[in-house]
Amino acid sequence: MSSPPPRVKPLLPWMNFLLRFVAVFNIAAGLHMIIGYHETYKMIGMEKPTIHFPIQLVGILVGLFGVGYYMVAKKPLENRNVLLLGFWSKLLGSCLGTYYVARGILPLHFVVVYFFADVIYLPPFYLILQRLKNFSKD
Repeated sequence: MSSPPPRVKPLLPWMNFLLRFVAVFNIAAGLHMIIGYHETYKMIGMEKPTIHFPIQLVGILVGLFGVGYYMVAKKPLENRNVLLLGFWSKLLGSCLGTYYVARGILPLHFVVVYFFADVIYLPPFYLILQRLKNFSKD
C-alpha cells in the first residue's frame, strides 16, 4: 500500500513571508496616514491642506490592502483576486507617482517613497499571481 503523495501548497515559504510582511507594512503605513497625516505630508514634501480627508482615505485603503494581503497569505487560492487588485493598485499608483514627479508637482525624493511602498513588490506579486494561476489549473 502506497502512501498518498505529499500535498503541494499554493504558496512557497518566501511567498507566504512576503505577503505577511506586506500586510504588516500596509497596515502600519495606512495607520500612519490616518493618524500621522501631518508627518506624512512632511515626509513626501507636500504642504498640508486644510482638509486631511484625502490622505486619510488613502490610508484606509492602504490598510485594507494590508488586511487583504494577509487574507491571501491565509487562503491564497480563495483570495488571489485581492492580490491581483493589489498588483494593479501598486502598478497604477507607481505610474501616477512618476507622472507627478516628472511634472515637478512632487519632489524627486518621492520616488523613494513609492519605490519601497509599491514598485519593489511588483515582481514578486507577479510571480505569486502566476503560481496561483498555474496552481489552480492542476
